[in-house]
Amino acid sequence: MKVYKLALFTALAAAIQIPISLNVFRDPERPHFSTLEESLWPIDLNPYINQVVVRISSSGDVIKYLRSHGLNIWAKNPSERTVDVQGHESDIKNMLAHFEISDANYIIHDLAQTVLESYPEKLKQGTFQTFAESSFDEVTAAAEDSIHAAAEVFFKLYRPLLSIDAWLKLLEETYPDVVTTEVIGKTYEERDFKVLHVLIPDSDIPHDQKRTIVITGGVHAREWISISSTLYTIYEMLNVYENSPERWKELAKLDFLFIPVLNPDGYEYSWNSDRLWRKNRQQVEGGDGARCMGIDIDHSFDYHWTQSSDGVCGEEYSGQAPFEAYELKIWDEYLNSTNVNHNIWGYIDLHSYSQEILYPYAYSCNETPRDEENLIELAYGITKAIRLTSGKSYSVLPACVDRDLDLIPDLGSGSALDFMYHHRAYWAYQVKLRDSGAHGFLLPDKYIQPVGEEIAAGIRFFSRFILSEDR
Repeated sequence: MKVYKLALFTALAAAIQIPISLNVFRDPERPHFSTLEESLWPIDLNPYINQVVVRISSSGDVIKYLRSHGLNIWAKNPSERTVDVQGHESDIKNMLAHFEISDANYIIHDLAQTVLESYPEKLKQGTFQTFAESSFDEVTAAAEDSIHAAAEVFFKLYRPLLSIDAWLKLLEETYPDVVTTEVIGKTYEERDFKVLHVLIPDSDIPHDQKRTIVITGGVHAREWISISSTLYTIYEMLNVYENSPERWKELAKLDFLFIPVLNPDGYEYSWNSDRLWRKNRQQVEGGDGARCMGIDIDHSFDYHWTQSSDGVCGEEYSGQAPFEAYELKIWDEYLNSTNVNHNIWGYIDLHSYSQEILYPYAYSCNETPRDEENLIELAYGITKAIRLTSGKSYSVLPACVDRDLDLIPDLGSGSALDFMYHHRAYWAYQVKLRDSGAHGFLLPDKYIQPVGEEIAAGIRFFSRFILSEDR
């Protein structure tokens, strides 16, 4: 049946002159984008047509070629010395021929179709606001039964900001003594920048003596699983708080700060315009007067910041100065004014993809972090907690190894990981979530709960380590 469908599509595509890659569709229940009117697409898919993602062996010459030819690097795998690359089929073929690569692994044969399938089926072009409102209504209706009924609905799909805001409000209403959401500023596009506190009252431990842990998600707009995993961790924590007196005692010693969506403008843009958008959405101007949209937030922190060699329109553009990104001005101001007397014991920055736990430093492999042995030991403890929950393996690496710093020194500069570790947190990690490459940034929604569960388990271990006096 699959062969018949593929042959039928091939004939149809040839008849209407649509170039294709011959691959088995990921979701046989979803129609191919080429058979739909463009108005039925969730966003404009034209930029993705004839685009593929391929995994090849990496080298210095390969990385330089990719950057000089405008091919997008999705991920690097230092342990296997491979790199995942997005580009037009013809450009990829030219690159493979240039390096005489015959064993390339095509991860995504048909990027336009894979992007289409990453959106809920009922989302169509021009209907985003209606879709967001219906998603909001779906979650709030389920909440009339219980928070747990709402969770079953909420975590079935990735959710736009409107639904996420409804979910955060629901958590605050359900756990009024424990959960507080706070708007701490406005983004470039005037969206609320929100922090969520989970703080269990305990009269024996003053607030300023509790050990603060900060969890962030959604730094890069396209990494949707980082947002859903942050939200799932909050829910799991509150669920345990309700049902486990022993765990309640642990949580009462901690002060959690969550930023589920650190890049609200970029995230919303990834829903209504460009699924693979990475940066924020503020207008920027380069030193040469060129104008473009967006700063890579994870290269904009004020620790070993350097001006990126990427142009102003590049995906990793770091701005003209540290903290130029609106979101980071808000966050740094908040930390300096609100939590100035609170020691941040732990920081975890969730990203995708690669299944890696990265420890400082990102900017250089020549700098040894304090307590390096304990940092590595804790990272392996987190990976074990994940493996015991889901069976999935995460690699442990220094963040600098992930960056090709010997080739492009600015790639590791100005990171959230280094800034928080050096200035704020005793223990800090960047965690790259699933998967290891089969779906890349376009992880299907069926993985939301499994990934959420394994990361919640890892953060539980992280919390217990921070509370331990034996570390």
